Amino acid sequence: MLTGNGMIRLEKRPQPSKKWTSITPFLAVLATMFVGGIMFWALGQDPIEAIRIIFWDPLFNPQFASYARPQILVKAGPLVLIALGLSLGFRANIWNIGAEGQYIIGAICGAGVGLAFYPSEGWFIFPLMVIAGALGGFLWAMIPAILKIKFNTNEILVSLMLVYVAEKILVSVSLGLMRNPEGGGFPGSRNLQYYKAASNPELISGTGMHWGVLVAIALTCLTYIMLTKHTLGFQIKTSGKSYKAARFSGTNPSFIIAICLGVSGALAGLAGLFEVSGPSGQISIDFNVGYGFTAIIVAFLGRLNPFGILLAGLLMALTYIGGELAQFMLGLPAAAIQAFQGMLLFFLLAGDILTNYRPKFTYKKRL
Repeated sequence: MLTGNGMIRLEKRPQPSKKWTSITPFLAVLATMFVGGIMFWALGQDPIEAIRIIFWDPLFNPQFASYARPQILVKAGPLVLIALGLSLGFRANIWNIGAEGQYIIGAICGAGVGLAFYPSEGWFIFPLMVIAGALGGFLWAMIPAILKIKFNTNEILVSLMLVYVAEKILVSVSLGLMRNPEGGGFPGSRNLQYYKAASNPELISGTGMHWGVLVAIALTCLTYIMLTKHTLGFQIKTSGKSYKAARFSGTNPSFIIAICLGVSGALAGLAGLFEVSGPSGQISIDFNVGYGFTAIIVAFLGRLNPFGILLAGLLMALTYIGGELAQFMLGLPAAAIQAFQGMLLFFLLAGDILTNYRPKFTYKKRL
């Protein structure tokens, strides 16, 4: 008689599934909550309470919401700015993993311009800082761009290694060139929050809205228009599908590499400038907090779509603020919160299997 042994195999889809592309971010969030809850339980905490503190209390608990809601915008601003730039490269299969370094260099260059004019109160100082921040990030990103164009080096490794170089420069200027001469010998620059011409304060008190947040929102709209209406957006998307096809359509691959890495570096530099002149306030040894790496999660969670990135940035900012609350209220270690955030990317990439492959059930018949 015939019996059957069932097997499941993955069959390549002719085109990525739009349905699974849309729903996998939500499934990734749910899976992160579930597995994260198990991790919190293993650490001796009530998983439901931990998840509630991370996702609910910052928004709706009156005890924390008045502080937490503005901070969500503060955290989301740099994440969205960096992720928008990274998404352009990722669409073209250009992998800038060193946005953290570009963020640091942008902050150093922008703050350096502001401090060079101290104590002048000219109106032109902050605009010059914005230009310097974007230019610093752009030039730092052009190092892997030029090496890839001229020598076909791996932009992943080069951009990543440059993060460590940028961190060394950050320590050096914090202890030397940019150290506050009135700071009693402590490392770190003057606090730009107290230097009106170089500060990036809240535009509406109590909202967390500063120039960096407004620029992030504006660039979200402009990036969407560019990707959907402009020739450059078409060239970026075509390059991501096939460099050969892009060449036939008249696209210069070297130009796309330079544009994608340059723009992502400039936006990361802007994020650094807005952060150092606003919420952070000064160049210090521990200025960078990992926004450049977290933005990679934001870019993929938002499906490389500008408006998706905006929502993903707000969600990731919520986990930052909620994670800080969970550390304070439950005594959870910071590493657990970082692992919780990393799960989002893990489950999103796992879900992409269903976007690109169709599970198919087969049976082996045997006597």
